Parts: sequence; C-alpha cells; structure tokens
Amino acid sequence: MIKRKIIDHKMIAPTDGRLEVIGAFNPAAVRFGDETVLIIRVAEKAVQTEKDAFIVPIAGDNGLELIKLSLNAGYDFSDPRVVKGKNEFYLTSLSHFLVVRSKNGFDFDPDSALCVMPEGEYERYGIEDPRITFIDGAYYITYTAVSAHGIHVALMKTTDFIEFERLGNVLPADNKDCVIFPEKVGGSYYAMHRPSLEQYGRLDIWTAKSDNLICWGDHKVMTDARVDFIDSERLGAGAPPIATEDGFLEIYHSADHSGKYELIAMLLDKDDPMKVLKKSKKALLNATDDFEKEGFMKNAVFTCGAIVSGDTLDIYYGVCDENVAVARLSLGEVRDNMEEA
Repeated sequence: MIKRKIIDHKMIAPTDGRLEVIGAFNPAAVRFGDETVLIIRVAEKAVQTEKDAFIVPIAGDNGLELIKLSLNAGYDFSDPRVVKGKNEFYLTSLSHFLVVRSKNGFDFDPDSALCVMPEGEYERYGIEDPRITFIDGAYYITYTAVSAHGIHVALMKTTDFIEFERLGNVLPADNKDCVIFPEKVGGSYYAMHRPSLEQYGRLDIWTAKSDNLICWGDHKVMTDARVDFIDSERLGAGAPPIATEDGFLEIYHSADHSGKYELIAMLLDKDDPMKVLKKSKKALLNATDDFEKEGFMKNAVFTCGAIVSGDTLDIYYGVCDENVAVARLSLGEVRDNMEEA
C-alpha cells in the first residue's frame, strides 16, 4: 500500500474574509471522462474578534451570517466542534463543498475549483461528507445536511459537476453516512446509512430500499458488518459500494471510544446486499503515518470515495478532519485480508 497526502487545507482560500479554513477533508471520488473528480468538504471557522463572545458562522437566506454567543450565557464549549445551549446547538464551523479535478488522481488545483455552498433551512449549519454514485447517466450525491433541526441525509445530482440539482431530504434526523449502490438489486435501489442513536442501541450500518432514490423503506440493520478485532463503538459506510464479479465491495469505517478511526472492507452478496460474505481480518487502513496521527481530530482516517481501475484501488480519505490523502493498493491486497463472515 502507498499512502500520500494530496491536499492540505492551507492550500484553500476562505470564501469570506471573516472566515478561516480549518479543514479540507472527507472527499467523494469518481472518474469523470479522463479526470478524477473529488468533492471535498471544506470547513470554515469565524475569525474570533470578540472578547466576551464566541462567533459561529451559519448560512443565512442572504449569505453568510455570524452569530455571537456570549461566553457568560451558560453555553457548553467543551467540544471543539459543537456549542450546546439549553435547547439549542451550533457548529463551530460551516462546511461547503469544493469540486476539484486531476488528470492523474494525485495532483489537484484548488485554485480552479468550484464551490457548492449550503442553501435553505435544512443546511443552515453546513453540508458535509458527500458520496457519489453513477446511476442511469447521472451522478447522485448523498450528503449530510446540518441545521437546528438536526443532522440528516440529503441528495443532489449532476451530469457535469458544474450544475447541481438538489433533490431534497431523503432520510430524516438524525442520520448520516449514506451511500447508494451502483446498480439495482432485484428491481430496487439499495442504500446503506447510519442512524445516530442517542440513548439505546448501537451505532450500526443499516440498509434501505427504494424505487425512485427519494423514498426509502424496508430498513434493516447489518449486525454482521461488525468486527471483533478492534474496539468498535460505531460503524459507518464509507465509499459507495463497488460492483465486482464476486459481489459488492464496501470500504467502511469503525471508530472506538477514543475517536480512533480505522478503515475495513466487506464483500456483500450481489443478489442480497444484506448478506455479508467476507470482511477484513484486520484493519485495511489506519493511522500509521505522521500526517494521519496529528491534527484537529487525532488518528482519524475517514473515506467517502474509492475508485477501481483494473486491479488498482485508490481510497481517497480525510485525515484528522484537516486534509485529504489517498491510499493506493491492489484488490488482491484487499482480498488477502478478508475471511468468511
């Protein structure tokens, strides 16, 4: 396996002079013509100019709005990502998407990128962690939309990565890590998602079915996706499943109680995506290099996109909620690390 950091968040200019870029990470990835296209989540934080208040950015009806939260009003600032009040919460940063292209899959120029900004009531606090699936001539992008109403899954589509059509909310709060399978199974579209339970149950991957990519039902939990070689507090789908001769290959993540992430793989039955045929015997990818260990969220490796070319698998992933890296390995390496479920 070859791993390489390819985009540093310091390469990216803020969208507004009142903001600073604190992260460019968790990219979706796809081949489009002769190019590799990434849709990167870019997080921006307000420049703090107040002595007695913390400033949070949100996407207002008329553009960027800055909200001042008094340091003496009882807010909980203990989490660097979230500010919590008695009956409210805010994110400390506002995320948007940046579309970048490359001929070789390694060298990207953020200066020529296209921005997709959050819009509307359900995206006030930003849009996060996109995934791309090509279906019937269009590229469908699932993503996490965040607002005071919670964290939910929304959908947009494009045919050129220039114009994007929003298709609305497809899974209500609180839910995230949604990926759509690249082809129908038994006449239905399939997706994986991860409900974010607050009190009871475990944070597992679930599947769902749809006739139109908008309305999803028949939700079922994939308990077989769990692994026992690591302390796994929560699981989530990573890259959209890849169709292979043996079944659907899914690269997904597991995180422990300390927030350490690892990427693992599973092979799903091509006729029944709920059925796990094989899964990794040990972590497929974890934080071993210095650029993966230190940052805003230490030891975090998180994928939203992978591309197969012949026997080569390129996993594009975010590191430490700050930067973008790619891991190149062979499908043989993935298979050798799998065992019967």
